[in-house]
Amino acid sequence: MKNILITGGAGFIGSHAVRHFVKKYPDYNIINLDKLTYAGNLSNLRDVENSSNYFFIREDICNYDAVKKIFSGETLLSNKSFKNICLPVDGVINLAAETHVDRSIKDPFVFARTNVLGTLTLLQCAKETWQGNYEGHLFYQISTDEVYGALELEGGFFTETTRYDPHSPYSASKASADHFVRAFHDTYGLPVVITNCSNNYGPYQFPEKLIPLFINNIRHNKPLPVYGTGQNVRDWLYVEDHARAMDIVFHKGVPGSTYNIGGFNEWKNIDLIKVVIKTVDRILGRQEGASLKLITYVKDRAGHDLRYAIDSTKLEKGLGWRPSLQFEEGIEKTVKWYLENQEWMDNVTSGEYERYYENMYGNR
Repeated sequence: MKNILITGGAGFIGSHAVRHFVKKYPDYNIINLDKLTYAGNLSNLRDVENSSNYFFIREDICNYDAVKKIFSGETLLSNKSFKNICLPVDGVINLAAETHVDRSIKDPFVFARTNVLGTLTLLQCAKETWQGNYEGHLFYQISTDEVYGALELEGGFFTETTRYDPHSPYSASKASADHFVRAFHDTYGLPVVITNCSNNYGPYQFPEKLIPLFINNIRHNKPLPVYGTGQNVRDWLYVEDHARAMDIVFHKGVPGSTYNIGGFNEWKNIDLIKVVIKTVDRILGRQEGASLKLITYVKDRAGHDLRYAIDSTKLEKGLGWRPSLQFEEGIEKTVKWYLENQEWMDNVTSGEYERYYENMYGNR
């Protein structure tokens, strides 16, 4: 699989996946397909954008005709080294998705369109292009632990055999997409793998998500909104560890299989927030705990799952992956990155990057 299509490659997790594959596999061609919605930002990939094995296409995964041409190699690609090169797709890593739960509650139709119909479009294009000749091909679906529903505060973990029980429009859309992926494997023999990961954190995450939002709010002495009493528990995975896991699953995963990717880092939201506050205050030279006063408890989110926790034993024992960072190490790196890249943060929070892409590519 030398020509790899990574969808959603300008987003948070997607950009780390693109960077990882471009740098580690110079003999691969990495095609980044991204619609460049509000969460897609090509500045996330400045360090690889001039690489000879990196190509970018701005497109919607729901556009069947355009996606089919990309799969078959009819779309002309270019970068600084090649002009009008044709690269039929050998493998897909699908990260294109709407991901923010609060946004899904406000507008579930957007999530159904991108996460369900978009995934179905990719599957159909893969099936029709590869036409049963599946040797050397793979469709890799990136999913979430939220499809499993919720756990009690004490005891129990999500495994690959846990029954799906989504509670938000976001998790329902991802669950539906996963079912289509498995159906294409069972019905057509399409070689697929699925991974369900826990909460990711790290550089380049859009600041609607908890950790970058709170880092930025602490920096500006703004309120830190905490849902309910802050007792909800999440498992946290450093995004570069996730990219390593994707690499291993893509190359060694058994077609038809599911693998859970967890960080082995369970934190109550309120405890995590206090670690973030302590770290930011220290790095900014403020008195320890000075920003604790910014914590503001707000009405709980509708359908807010109590606890997520992943058992990654199958991935660890079967394919040899473990996370490299504990949360305290990862949060230190993460906080330092955001505070050292305030221009990136200001550009994103102001929306300036979106206006730039509209001028460059037009509205979509």
